[in-house]
Amino acid sequence: MALPRLRTVVLVSGAALLTRRALKRRIARSPLWPLPALPEPISGHSKRRATAVRKLLITGRTEVADGVVQLRLEGPGLPPWSPGAHLDLVLPSGLVRQYSLCGDPEDTGAYTVATRLVADGRGGSREVHEQLREGLEVEVRGPRNRFPLTEAPGYVFVVGGIGITPVLPMLRALAASGAEWRLLYGGRSRASMPFLEEIEKLGADGGRVTVVAQDEAGHPDVAGALADLAPGTAVYCCGPEPLMAAATAALPEGCTLHLERFSAATGGAAGSGEGSEAFEVELRRSGRTVPVAAGQSVLAAVRAELPHVAYSCEQGFCGTCQQRVLAGEIDHRDELLTDDERGDSMLICVSRCRGGRLVLDL
Repeated sequence: MALPRLRTVVLVSGAALLTRRALKRRIARSPLWPLPALPEPISGHSKRRATAVRKLLITGRTEVADGVVQLRLEGPGLPPWSPGAHLDLVLPSGLVRQYSLCGDPEDTGAYTVATRLVADGRGGSREVHEQLREGLEVEVRGPRNRFPLTEAPGYVFVVGGIGITPVLPMLRALAASGAEWRLLYGGRSRASMPFLEEIEKLGADGGRVTVVAQDEAGHPDVAGALADLAPGTAVYCCGPEPLMAAATAALPEGCTLHLERFSAATGGAAGSGEGSEAFEVELRRSGRTVPVAAGQSVLAAVRAELPHVAYSCEQGFCGTCQQRVLAGEIDHRDELLTDDERGDSMLICVSRCRGGRLVLDL
């Protein structure tokens, strides 16, 4: 009698062990099992190389113009990037700021960024200038590219000041390929305009580069630079908001305009104001529901429960806080997302809900 009983115990124990192992594997695939496994979120929890946080060593610091510091950040196994890409810098205080990559994509062991000191800004540039030195480590996320160089029969670049940083790698690539391009580069003074010497050398043949220093010649003639462009010309603009507005107004029919913002557009929508009624947000992965008060941003409400959720500009133009929406109607108030992205994601720093409830993949 003892042998059959022992056999039964062994069989039951083995079956229980196999069941536990299978359950662990199932839960690992979807922590909210028995609900379906959700796709990987856009930000916050992402394990993709392009959004993972990594530490890089500052191996170079150079003043490339009055008030502009360039940093060289080195590290192993860096993801590749293309002209127009940017990095998220996680500063020592915890602030996150975006800086365009202005180095060489072929330099696979380092990233190069440059930032202008903005005395009356939100503190990020001051922290870079005052605290980041050679020999220190800094956390970064990225690179990401929302300002890519597209194929076109010709290119015109309209740039102001530090807006040259995402454009410089584009100019190098176009000059090397023999493509048709022109640049209108404006700034307060020649001394304040970073990379000016290299840019003038790139455009030395054919008068491709027009430099307009405000203390010498006033504001650049954007309308004149964009007059009579051939259909299909790609126009790239990066700089202060008035420069962007001028390029938008002067764009000829049949040409495409690509903008890179360093600040929110004047009069851009915010997370509070007209139509900012209260609603609630379900955080599906976390199993929580949080109220969002009238005048409160979704970001603020969510971070009260999940402090790790990434953010930066809080004005709807950088994309750091982009999150996937699983249910609910979105009231988009950002400056960034494409029509396709707006179908199932939002920037939670400014956008809200049309109705009483949103479900986020958080």
